Amino acid sequence: MPRTSSSKRSRPQARAVRRTVSPPPAPAAATPLASLLLGAGHAGEALPALHREALGLLDGTCVVLFERTPHGSHLTPTSALGRDRLQTDPWAPGRAEAKLTERIFAGRRPRLLPDLDGSAPALAAYVRTPAAVLAPLVRGDERLGLLIVGLRGPRRLSDVQARLGALADAYTLALAYLRQRRDLELQRSLRGLLQDFTQVVSSTSKLASGLERFCARATGLFAAGRTSIWLHERRARHLVLQASSDPGMVGRGGRVPTDDPGSPVAAAMRRSRAELIPGRRPVLTVPLKGYRRALGVIIFEGVRFETGSERDLLERADEVAHQLSRAIENMQLLEEVLRSRRELENTFDSIADLVAVCDRRQRLVRANEAFAARVGVPRDEIVDRPLADFIGPDTQRWFNALDRAQPRRGGRGPVTREITDPVLQGTFSVTVTDLLRQDHEPVGRVMVARDITPQARLEAERAELRSRLTQSEKLAALGQFVAGIAHELNNPLQGVLGHLELLRATGAFPKPLRRDVQVVYREADRAAKIVRNLLVFAGSRRAARRTLRLNAVIQRVLTARATACRAAAIDVVRHYDEHLPKLSGDPLLLHQAFLNIILNAEQALAGRDGGRIDIQTTLDPSGQRLVARFRDNGPGIPQDVLPRIFEPFYTTKEVGQGTGLGLAIAYGIVQEHGGQILASNHPGGGAMFTVELPVKPDAGGNTPGTQA
Repeated sequence: MPRTSSSKRSRPQARAVRRTVSPPPAPAAATPLASLLLGAGHAGEALPALHREALGLLDGTCVVLFERTPHGSHLTPTSALGRDRLQTDPWAPGRAEAKLTERIFAGRRPRLLPDLDGSAPALAAYVRTPAAVLAPLVRGDERLGLLIVGLRGPRRLSDVQARLGALADAYTLALAYLRQRRDLELQRSLRGLLQDFTQVVSSTSKLASGLERFCARATGLFAAGRTSIWLHERRARHLVLQASSDPGMVGRGGRVPTDDPGSPVAAAMRRSRAELIPGRRPVLTVPLKGYRRALGVIIFEGVRFETGSERDLLERADEVAHQLSRAIENMQLLEEVLRSRRELENTFDSIADLVAVCDRRQRLVRANEAFAARVGVPRDEIVDRPLADFIGPDTQRWFNALDRAQPRRGGRGPVTREITDPVLQGTFSVTVTDLLRQDHEPVGRVMVARDITPQARLEAERAELRSRLTQSEKLAALGQFVAGIAHELNNPLQGVLGHLELLRATGAFPKPLRRDVQVVYREADRAAKIVRNLLVFAGSRRAARRTLRLNAVIQRVLTARATACRAAAIDVVRHYDEHLPKLSGDPLLLHQAFLNIILNAEQALAGRDGGRIDIQTTLDPSGQRLVARFRDNGPGIPQDVLPRIFEPFYTTKEVGQGTGLGLAIAYGIVQEHGGQILASNHPGGGAMFTVELPVKPDAGGNTPGTQA
């Protein structure tokens, strides 16, 4: 019984284009055979039935069906009946046979060849009969194939044409349907390949995983020995092996410069379409092109294909590369967007200023880490809450005023205002900017609040230091002036006192004048004391330094004033640090300075019930200065008096109740000892004087807390 032989080689593949496939309409002349064809489950299953029909109609010996590649001129035997073994190599006709087949296809009618060995010796090797009939299989302008039926003996051409005409139409219908099914299956395979790639990338968010899966499936689809994908690193100008159907190849790594003239990978990237490199193991190189940039290359090694199907193979490879390029570029763009978003988020969160973004309803849509940390609420709990929950009333009123202002297309420019916000706990320079959408319509606002509390504190400290410097310079200049006057006054005063002493000792003046002379002497002595105090203020008196304890000096002053304080109902409260280091100074001068401060406090508390003086001694954090604080609970120092309180002869007392030299002398003594004295009002009320004196250096010249 005759049997059908089929080629072991892969079928020529149709171009991978997306189209709807449906069976072509059957010619009217072939209706019975078309019914047989369409009754089969598959067009390929109908070919053996058509072969048997052909042998029965023509009483033939064998049937051989040649198919033509879609884009080539080669004819390849793909199916047969009546042959034990079919030669599957493509038919390469000679010049005479090529002209013969060309006339057959041009005539579109079966052709009887009674002397097959003489007219077509190459075909005789396929059918092995002396005579045969050749029927062209043509649909429109497309040549699908050639049917050859071997005959047992001579036949009449009219008889052959009558019997084979309708059968040839059925073969044409079967081949067209089979080719379309192949095209559909190929398209499904390509679509499945890309869907599989997209699914892997979507589930893993890793491009390399999707490319590995693509290489594994594309190897079978293109009948290749190995498939690899190289991606382009634009900044490094290298092609890097990203995926391969051979896992070991990826493990070994691969990197090729894009300008390497000897690398087929680099050369392929510079091409615009796929190229087949012939050889014992043909290599198919396919460039991956994105939008105005090269993405990489696909390399298929050891590709197997039908002779004459090269064009179809290249078109299929270009279609796959086009689809894969779009997927890769989309993934790369997504990675770039995600990377840019991460960079923007990191930049947004690294801003030390408080940043909050709100919509037109003043509800928060975003805030940075600094804002969340300041308000003490996690960022995910801030979103969609009113901005008013996190800012003070003054800031909220300012925002409301901006909302009531007439909005303008394109938004306003940045608006800045300095606000002290109790909710945000500080003084801020707040800048509000309109948030615009693509059509330049405002959709919200961005608030950036810079904490200027440390800056304001620093400015206040600078102002205070400038005030101190100004006062020091003024007092220094005044001290020089006073010292000059004191020296000039001291000489005549000493002469007056000397002569008065001589007169008192000798009695060389009338007795009625004795009281007047005593008054003159007392007033002159008082003037001399004022001059001496002026010299102390000016620093003209040299201090006799020795080692002292601060607490002991203050205690001697308090002992001297204890009776006066009890008489004035003033409580003196001591807070001594008993572990203070010693200092170097003149005990008499320091006694005078502290006495003047205590006297000033007593005078401020005169006539007040519940008067109190608090005295505290301590060591500053640096360990280099001793600190003594004197605070009273009196009325305090008026703000207009503070800048001038250490000026000599400046006093708020009535005439005759004070010279205005007490605090000035204290200032000069402290300055002479290398310290400083500060006057201020305590937040709890009353005046406070702070005296800072340097600690006595040790034997090595170092103060405690320092090293030589």
